[in-house]
Amino acid sequence: MTARIIDGRIVAGTVRAAVAARVAALGFQPGLAVVLVGEDPASAVYVRNKDRAAAAAGIAAQTVRLPADVGEAALLAEVARLNADPSVDGILVQLPLPSGIDPQRVVAAIDPGKDVDGFHPLNVGALAAGQPGLVPCTPLGVMRLLEAVGVRIAGARAVVLGRSAIVGRPMAALLLAADATVTVAHSRTRDLPAECRRAEILVAAVGRPELVRGDWIAPGAVVIDVGINRGADKRLVGDVAFAEAAAVAGAITPVPGGVGPMTIACLLENTVTAAVRRRR
Repeated sequence: MTARIIDGRIVAGTVRAAVAARVAALGFQPGLAVVLVGEDPASAVYVRNKDRAAAAAGIAAQTVRLPADVGEAALLAEVARLNADPSVDGILVQLPLPSGIDPQRVVAAIDPGKDVDGFHPLNVGALAAGQPGLVPCTPLGVMRLLEAVGVRIAGARAVVLGRSAIVGRPMAALLLAADATVTVAHSRTRDLPAECRRAEILVAAVGRPELVRGDWIAPGAVVIDVGINRGADKRLVGDVAFAEAAAVAGAITPVPGGVGPMTIACLLENTVTAAVRRRR
């Protein structure tokens, strides 16, 4: 069996086009503010990509750059300023933050109605309770990919490999809300390969290069690889051994070009959603 490749770039392009059309019909321009602390190269590239995607969708984007030695109080003051700015509909503080700054305190300081990352405790609680809120962008992007491929989620056995607050836990909540039967597996799970083989939908989000091997995959399963890592040869690889898994799976996302583009596309979608809700 040769798996169908789920091209995240194509699906993300569709999402971005829908966002641009929605923005054009609003009668106002949504605003997105990204706070970047320090000069981490990977974060800087990611922020530039967000700025370009926002501009292409008609969203007014601004990047607030703060030095790496900024104090937590100064960062919180900047968040408070953006909370009060009526032209800003979405706020994202780029993680990771320098040591000495508590990221949970910073995230909790963001107005939950502007929390387009979906990390604020109120948005986390809303997702867990099945209530409306802003949903983390990467898990939301995974759901859009599954929809685009036509995967029937209701009733499916889904395994989420990873339990982080950023991906694993919200991913499980979204799949559960879509009526999947969900198992969350992690480093302490006994017989992890066997648990993964039970999945009709497998979402790998552990941050370990090529952990998931081909014999961990059930024939015909849909494999979503959220991981992005540097392999021993410096190539970008996911959490799944792609060639092995593609020989068994029914569909699979590549790395790069799978989930990554969806994260930014769903950030734009969240920004427009936040803008509309604020004005209601």
